[in-house]
This record gives sequence, structure tokens and C-alpha cells, in this order.
Amino acid sequence: MQVNSFPPVCGSGARVLILGSMPGIRSLQAGQYYAHPRNAFWPIMESLFSIPASADYSERLAGLKQAGIALWDTLGQCYREGSLDASIEATSERPNDFLWLFDNHPGIGHIFFNGAKAESSFRKHVLARLEARYPNLVYTRLPSTSPAHASLSFDQKRQHWEAVRVALQSSASGSKSSP
Repeated sequence: MQVNSFPPVCGSGARVLILGSMPGIRSLQAGQYYAHPRNAFWPIMESLFSIPASADYSERLAGLKQAGIALWDTLGQCYREGSLDASIEATSERPNDFLWLFDNHPGIGHIFFNGAKAESSFRKHVLARLEARYPNLVYTRLPSTSPAHASLSFDQKRQHWEAVRVALQSSASGSKSSP
């Protein structure tokens, strides 16, 4: 079945971008990023940035924007049965328009990938064009927050995701060094 991602969540002060691959069925049904109740994304954001995971969705998005975090997906469209990244038909992958995003949000200096599929699709479809125009971006893959990625505990995932807070602190002090 054809699935489409959501519009980006991006405030004027965005300094980091977190990219998923494509929302899962629960997220698509809810019209919300990371809506599956066992996805660790919102609990990790609560732990790192005091954005309550139980808050209304609009309040959580406002918290991300206030923290300087933008949220989107590498893919804008693809064919996939179910929710697993492994089920995405490779020939159907259509990336989102990252040149538009970075032209309109030039303060973003660091991209974090929420899992391997987000990163591999980005490298395949986007990196060459984006790097030509924005050569100083920093890229970091983080472990997926998906409940399907159960090889790490919540605490282990959270430790890796601490890199987002470090990057935001570094960008606030004027440094774009990788954590």
C-alpha cells in the first residue's frame, strides 16, 4: 500500500533535525509522529528535554520547537505493507524535499537519524544533492526508538540519544562539532 509521510515539524529556531524513515501504521492512523504507545521517542524526549510524553501532541511538538528540534522523515512516499522498515519496497522510495527544508531553515546544522533505514534512504536519495549545497552538516545515526528495535533497553537508547542534547548545547555556544 502507498504511504505518505507527514509535513515537517520545524520552528524558526531549529538547530537539529531528527529523521525517521516513514511513520508506522499507528502513527499514520493517529496523524502523529511516533504514536505507537511502545515507541520510545516521546519518553526519550521527556527524559532529555522535559517534554511530557503524556502531554497533548501539539504541546509535545511545541516543546520540540522550543528546544530547537525539527522532526521529519527521510521518505515522503513509499509502498509498504505493515509498519516495518524492512517491508518498504526499495524501488518505491521517494524522498522528502530537503533542499526546500534547509533553504527555509538554515540554522539546522546536525541531522540525527532515528534508525538505520532513515539513514540508508537518506544517503541513497538525498545526501549527494544536499551535501553539494550544505557541506558543513553533521550526520549521526541513533538507535531506532521503534518497539521493533528491541536489542537495546530504554536506558541504552536514551544514552545514545543524549547526543541530541549535546549537539543542541554545542550549537547554542556557536560550535558545530560532532558529539
